[in-house]
Amino acid sequence: MIPLRDNIEAERRVWVNWLLIALNVAAFLYELSLGPLLPAFFQDHGLVPARVLNAHAWSMSFEHQLGPLVLHMFLHGGWLHLIGNMWFLHIFGDNIEGRLGHFDYLLFYLGCGFAAAAGQVLSGPESFTPMIGASGAVAGVLGAYLVLFPRARVLTLVPIFIFIQFLELPAVVFLGFWGLMQFFRGTADLVGAGGGATDGVAWWAHVAGFVAGALFMWARPALRRPAPRWRQRYVR
Repeated sequence: MIPLRDNIEAERRVWVNWLLIALNVAAFLYELSLGPLLPAFFQDHGLVPARVLNAHAWSMSFEHQLGPLVLHMFLHGGWLHLIGNMWFLHIFGDNIEGRLGHFDYLLFYLGCGFAAAAGQVLSGPESFTPMIGASGAVAGVLGAYLVLFPRARVLTLVPIFIFIQFLELPAVVFLGFWGLMQFFRGTADLVGAGGGATDGVAWWAHVAGFVAGALFMWARPALRRPAPRWRQRYVR
């Protein structure tokens, strides 16, 4: 399912969300310039679970040990990986920034990214595969949206075999289904191969980020107010 737009306008002009998108795109364009050096770049700047949990590795420089905790959120493995993450961030992130404010939204986004990284590291602590991508942080945005705007409407493209349907789904349905799919795929990874991203997708980073974003908003009841009616629009 592909979200096309929601029916909630942001409560303020957003710029952090666009800045995050721009940084991700800029980082990807830099990756394209690396050519055959790209795999080594990912190994150095991606988040490697086995390196994170290796006490000896913490004697390494900031660039090689602490740097990847942030940098991995801005790296992507291909155009589809980048576009998918940035599209979801574009659709849902503006409303979270509008509700939280600019600086708090930035901290929230990075915090969800850290929570996602922790979830992936714990699911495969011996893995030497570098984790890259904004998916975990974006998943936190989705979890927050689910809590704050469960009754929002999301115009969704749903491919059914050779047919394409455009459905207007409640956010609780779209995002609830998305979250459950990440959990089931992550569970299949754990059962099948003992954790980690065996199919190249860090499912438990998605789950951890989604849960972190939802719990953060659930713990802030003052933020859980309905969107003003004048902020709501038709999605078709």
